[in-house]
Amino acid sequence: MQAKEEKTYLMIKPDGVRKGLIGEIIRRLEQRDLKVVALQMVRPSREEIDQHYPKDETWIKRLGSKSMATYLKYNLDPIKEVGTSDELVIGQMVREWLVDYMTSAPVVKVVIQGIHAVEVVRKIVGQTIPSNAEMGTIRGDFSIDSPLLANQEKRAVMNLVHASETAEEALHEIKHWFGTETPICDYKRFGVDE
Repeated sequence: MQAKEEKTYLMIKPDGVRKGLIGEIIRRLEQRDLKVVALQMVRPSREEIDQHYPKDETWIKRLGSKSMATYLKYNLDPIKEVGTSDELVIGQMVREWLVDYMTSAPVVKVVIQGIHAVEVVRKIVGQTIPSNAEMGTIRGDFSIDSPLLANQEKRAVMNLVHASETAEEALHEIKHWFGTETPICDYKRFGVDE
């Protein structure tokens, strides 16, 4: 692998699978000269998803902070909505909603390889909140969910895909989901790698 190339992790979430978007998502990645080097559909266990998401207090509190910002933006009282205004407690609720959502149906786990793969995949996927995602991105074109609706329904935001944010996170997630035993396929694409 050339120095300018890297691998990243992408997961097509339950709503992406249920909407029949697996092929479209893969097509968009491959159109940008990215290679799929590992791919598998699985029904993840709660334990696998629990291990996927960070458990550190800072990350969990960040989830709660994002929810608090949503409540403030729409002039809602978090105590009336979820019974507390403690960002850590709210973050723990949101994390549990994420685990419920991610175990509700199969997911597709994918390793992508290419030039600046982490950054390029994140651009193709679009902003985390679908209602804020640009048209032309996966989330902007195929999802319209919002944190306000998700919070009111006490569930995670359905945003079709997960994509690693950093190269370090990608390494961790690839190892978590594919282990060290699963082969990553190396091949040349016509007109791209030649």
